[in-house]
Amino acid sequence: MMTRALRLGVNIDHVATVRNARGGAMPDPVRAAVLAEEAGADGITAHLREDRRHISDADIEGLMAALNGPLNFEMAATEEMQKIALRHKPHAVCIVPEKREERTTEGGLEVAREENQLAHYIAPLREAGCRVSIFIAADRRQIEAAHRIGAEVIELHTGAYCDAYAEGRMDACDEELRKLTDMAAFADDLGLEVHAGHGLTYDCVGPVAALPQVQELNIGHFIVGEAIFRGLTPAISEMRRIMEEARS
Repeated sequence: MMTRALRLGVNIDHVATVRNARGGAMPDPVRAAVLAEEAGADGITAHLREDRRHISDADIEGLMAALNGPLNFEMAATEEMQKIALRHKPHAVCIVPEKREERTTEGGLEVAREENQLAHYIAPLREAGCRVSIFIAADRRQIEAAHRIGAEVIELHTGAYCDAYAEGRMDACDEELRKLTDMAAFADDLGLEVHAGHGLTYDCVGPVAALPQVQELNIGHFIVGEAIFRGLTPAISEMRRIMEEARS
């Protein structure tokens, strides 16, 4: 297989988390997004949650006005979020599961069970020119359903792999990586563009970055945390270096 370029999408949600912990306007996630672009990010991801716990509506307005590159707008499959996406028409929308009590997105979207509803939900988004991505587990049934409903992209949830790596459960880590490997190839064979993300760090990103079918990694929490110590530009540069080394 010909080696494909691997893009890095930087999620700036947790810059807003820090801002909201104190109130006020700083640190500004829009400023972080512009700096991330300048540092080499290929795109910016922002998740506007229903409870607005981090990213706000004003942040989305600011991002759409300030960014030169693409915005990946993560959102739950609700009528409110669909209206917001159709108003802004970002480059991409990524449909994710969302529970108010969770700290972060837990697991992938259940597409197969809600296939008909999701097909109707994403149709207006596609008609508006948004690339539709579905955030799902590395599961054949979910990938097939995502393909049937007309999604152009899937983002494989890497959380189980990253958790197993962090906890030193290497047999489980290897098994989760095998699933990601097999399902990335399966989705690619169906004609879906394959992205991956959730929980990736400098230590564990390499094997996922090395998967030839994966065309984009979306990484946020770790990069924002590492920026406290390194600065945002060096944190992004190091992630890109590791990704590119793994891919080569």
